[in-house]
Amino acid sequence: MSRLGKRLIRSAKEGRAIARGEADPTTYQVYVPAKIDVKEIRAKRGMTQEEFCIRYALSLSSVRDWEQGRYSPDPAVRAYLTVIDREPEAVEKALQASAA
Repeated sequence: MSRLGKRLIRSAKEGRAIARGEADPTTYQVYVPAKIDVKEIRAKRGMTQEEFCIRYALSLSSVRDWEQGRYSPDPAVRAYLTVIDREPEAVEKALQASAA
C-alpha cells in the first residue's frame, strides 16, 4: 500500500475514534465555524424564532440579532448551534435530562 493510502486509513481510524468519543481530546482540535447561519438552522427545524429559543434555551433577542446580522454568536454559541444543526435530538435529550 502507498504511503498516502496508509495515511488515509490512519486518518479515517482517528476520525472514527473522535466521533465515538474514544480519542483523547488533548490530541486533536475541534473546528468551530467562523460564521453560522442561525436562520437556516432554525428553518431546518421548521420552528419560529420563539419555538427555537424555547426548545434550545436561547435568548430571543440574541437570535433576532444574529439572524438580522447585527451581531454574531460567540465561539461557544457557534459550537452549540453547530451541534443543534447536526444532532438536534442529542441536544434535546441532554436538555430534557437536565430539567428532570
